[in-house]
Amino acid sequence: MTPAIQVDQVCKRYGALTALDRVSLEIAQGEFFGLLGPNGAGKTTLISIVAGLTRASAGSARVMGHDVVRDYRAARRALGVVPQELVFDPFFTVREALRIQSGYYGLRDNEKWIDEVMEHLDLTSKADTNMRALSGGMKRRVLVGQALVHKPPVIVLDEPTAGVDVELRQALWRFIMRLNRDGHTIVLTTHYLEEAEALCGRIAMLKQGQVVALDTTRNLLDRHSGCYVELRIDPDQLPQPLAARVTDRREGGAYRLALRDYIELETLMHELRSARVRVVEMEVMQPDLEEVFVQIMAAAPRVSSAR
Repeated sequence: MTPAIQVDQVCKRYGALTALDRVSLEIAQGEFFGLLGPNGAGKTTLISIVAGLTRASAGSARVMGHDVVRDYRAARRALGVVPQELVFDPFFTVREALRIQSGYYGLRDNEKWIDEVMEHLDLTSKADTNMRALSGGMKRRVLVGQALVHKPPVIVLDEPTAGVDVELRQALWRFIMRLNRDGHTIVLTTHYLEEAEALCGRIAMLKQGQVVALDTTRNLLDRHSGCYVELRIDPDQLPQPLAARVTDRREGGAYRLALRDYIELETLMHELRSARVRVVEMEVMQPDLEEVFVQIMAAAPRVSSAR
């Protein structure tokens, strides 16, 4: 089957600055794919190249088999992008903005789908409101609607829930997951890593313009073995051998310690008993995606010329 998105050895340079350095990845049709990285890693630059908004310095990108440069009309029709920035036309109402977006793709009689999109994004009551009068969260909902109005098979969400309330976030994800179940490919960039962990089947991590990890979410979590234990103790002082393992002092006075595996729990308990320290409360946790992300970013080599 033709990949939804295919990126092959893509580079993007701005003078001496390398924003993307030989990035290659392939996203299958129907995937829910995460694209993660710190600020300046190159995520938005990569999305801009796939969307045809920026030309790559080298390499190629395809959307549903269509080259984003040579066959740009078909590539853009197959893609819907929710941008990170709030970009809107202040002269139109919400419904007019969605109708005009439909017109860009040559769609007529699209009112039924426009109504459905507005309903799922809780925009129906704002349909005749001028864009200028909307809050930031409402404007972001309209951007999501504009990306979906032509029913693209591939949808890219660049920080779609940044600065929006919890209610919208939940409603948006219900709608997006429904689209994914219906066969749409979803590509998500987000700094809310719990969202990526819950939603994405595969994840690519970028650092300074390079892919430093690419695997299923489950494999990324399993590959970075170890666990954490949070302890509240009495007296509130860890024995010296355990103090070196502390990674954080949590709210409420709990210590967080890193362990290589569960077997080390017995060593920990032995040290506490030997020091006559009583465990008041204990919780053992597996690393989440945020912990894995921090480990991968710390281990990845630094490239001075990359962004």
